[in-house]
Amino acid sequence: MAKSVKLADIAEKVGVSVVTVSKALSGQKGVSEQMREKIIKLADELGYKQPSASAKETSEGAGYNIGILIHEKHFSKYNSFYLQMYQMLSAKISDMQSYSMLEVITYNMEDELILSNMLREKRVSSLILLGEFSKEYCAFLKKNVSVPTVYLDFNDENQEMQSVISDSFYGSYYLTNYLFEKGHTDIAFVGSLLQTASITDRYLGYLKAMMEHGITPGKDRIIEDRDKDTGIIFEAHKFKLPSKMPTAFVCNCDLTAGELIKKLEEKGYNVPDDISVVGYDNFIFPGVCDVKITTYEVDMKQMVDRTISIVESLLQGKTVDQHVHIVTGHIVEKESVKSIK
Repeated sequence: MAKSVKLADIAEKVGVSVVTVSKALSGQKGVSEQMREKIIKLADELGYKQPSASAKETSEGAGYNIGILIHEKHFSKYNSFYLQMYQMLSAKISDMQSYSMLEVITYNMEDELILSNMLREKRVSSLILLGEFSKEYCAFLKKNVSVPTVYLDFNDENQEMQSVISDSFYGSYYLTNYLFEKGHTDIAFVGSLLQTASITDRYLGYLKAMMEHGITPGKDRIIEDRDKDTGIIFEAHKFKLPSKMPTAFVCNCDLTAGELIKKLEEKGYNVPDDISVVGYDNFIFPGVCDVKITTYEVDMKQMVDRTISIVESLLQGKTVDQHVHIVTGHIVEKESVKSIK
């Protein structure tokens, strides 16, 4: 059936990203005309059916058009966490006999407060924001978009919106305590504070564990991990290590942990024999790092299931009392931590 063909299927056959396919099919800039024609032709051959221009199909038994917005910064090199989450969302939406529409919000669109095509043309009946956007853009959408909206993997405390997030605070708290159990006391945190709500929450979880053990980390124990303007995670050579090295690092995500490990190896350190490292997500692009990273696994399936459940309730006119839905995960022990007791 046509609805089983996904953007990812087209992207794989053409050899481009899902973002490129989305831009080509929705008429956005950033795709050559030759590539656009190739993508459109293949989509037709595969039987891909673009969602109707109306927000809800009128034929009997048809479902909703559910829009998914994602910022282009979440498609940086090796960062396919949100691509996997999008694919899970798309599958769940298909299961409910509805259609998903993906559009990428560029830096310029966010800065200039520009609506996506599907919102401007009122083509969707519900909206999912996947991954964090600026507070200004969230406020702009709330003012200009009337359809039910859910934030996935971030929360904006300034907006009373439905959001589904992982347990960043306690996930990082548990990881830091795990390192203490292994004998580590000099522990640094890797993450650019206030860059995203989840990084800040993970830092606060780390800080709580440190303070409960009678330690107040100095400024040299907070390591920047990404560009403050773009939000893109540094590659290994851009990490600035402290002059006095800790025995362990708590990283705000596995991709950061992988790049940090490469930096440490460049400096002659061995992980975990010399320094231990933990991450967050239990998701990393193959080839980023040879060391299997001990991490806090995000229950991606439950987050997606909860999001779709909320969307269905809102579309049916039901009241969802709780605004922030926190999904817990668990520590996954691998190879990146050594006991120094």
